[in-house]
Amino acid sequence: MIETRSITIGDISIGARHPFALITGPCQLESLEHARMMAGRIAEACEATGTKFIFKASYDKANRSSLSTQRGLGMDEGLSILAKIRDEFGCPVLTDVHDAHQCAPAGEVVDVIQIPAFLCRQTDLLLAAGETGCAINVKKGQFLAPWDMGNVAGKIASTGNERIMLCDRGTSFGYNTLVSDFRGLPTMARTGYPVVFDATHSVQQPGGQGTTSGGQREFAPVLARAAVAVGVSALFIETHEDPDNAPSDGPNMIPVDKMQALIGQLRGLDDLTKSQDDIAL
Repeated sequence: MIETRSITIGDISIGARHPFALITGPCQLESLEHARMMAGRIAEACEATGTKFIFKASYDKANRSSLSTQRGLGMDEGLSILAKIRDEFGCPVLTDVHDAHQCAPAGEVVDVIQIPAFLCRQTDLLLAAGETGCAINVKKGQFLAPWDMGNVAGKIASTGNERIMLCDRGTSFGYNTLVSDFRGLPTMARTGYPVVFDATHSVQQPGGQGTTSGGQREFAPVLARAAVAVGVSALFIETHEDPDNAPSDGPNMIPVDKMQALIGQLRGLDDLTKSQDDIAL
């Protein structure tokens, strides 16, 4: 069971021995109507277990396998949709940023700014994100060791913002393949910041379909259960009503009609894990 400090996002306490928070939503914003539908389905799935969720969706997928794949609605329309979801459903919202200049306008709307894995060493981006005062979910680069994330967190914390979460999304393991090393979760927790496990992108096969990324969504629940057994503070699980026809990361996403059952399983394991004391060795 890993221990960290606690941070607050909206009405959600994340870290320490609080129940895991769920970061979830479609990979890419498609329309206001779609976002509303997905937020409603997610709220229903979480209600049975009292699970708190942060709605996640990206207004721009800047890191795509090829030029031909869809990037999204753009910043202005995307932030407008996220603001409406936040107000209508009373849930915190999260989105990615890709350049330092995007941080301030995104920070006026969202509760959590997410730093993509490939950009986790970009100092100017990390500083601009920290200066917004928003909570920051920074993904560990597939190329980084978990202990390297202390330096990443230190850059953000230098702005006076310590509302930081460190997120694991797998580590490069040969071509088009990732592997999850669960030793990395308690290793990152030694920084004191809450740790998030991204079950969606840990089963991604980057560029595995030539012009798009592949994935093995059947393993996402398996890895999520393992991460909960370690004692993570939050889980990142993307979902969609029709993953096979989603514009981005469909092979990794969980069908939304399976989410309630999955959340129930994970909450049972989370309660057990967080009721246990560590065995000192």
